[in-house]
Amino acid sequence: MKKYLVLNGPNLNLLGQREPGIYGKDSIKTLMARMEAAAREHGVAIGFFQSNHEGALIDKLHAAGDEGFAGIIFNPGAFTHYSYALRDAISAIRLPVIEVHISNIHAREEFRHHSVTAAVARGQIAGLGLYGYELALMALLEAEKGEEERC
Repeated sequence: MKKYLVLNGPNLNLLGQREPGIYGKDSIKTLMARMEAAAREHGVAIGFFQSNHEGALIDKLHAAGDEGFAGIIFNPGAFTHYSYALRDAISAIRLPVIEVHISNIHAREEFRHHSVTAAVARGQIAGLGLYGYELALMALLEAEKGEEERC
């Protein structure tokens, strides 16, 4: 069974508590339950990792292929806007990465408008709340199906 990684960066452990007007009232446990249900619906497995530490996220990106993941749904949090180390880690691996943001980063403060990681991701989904993670899973599945059809 194929499995996909949901990778969350800094402060996302505080979902439901941190600025609920921006990030919603659902907790990270709610996100996990939603993603597990979406994975079951599509006949795949899902894994989760969250860290407030840039190096731990880089290590997880590097290890994901060896851990058997077929793709990554990644919310880098604030690292999106300045972490060239995460950008380099994404570009160094062969797995497809979809960048996800709960809020619409393009409609927020100016410093949030630019993502240094988006250019090396397969795509970016922003502003659709937790549903963006489910859409990212569907995008990874569709991309994989398309690649299989080309072979």
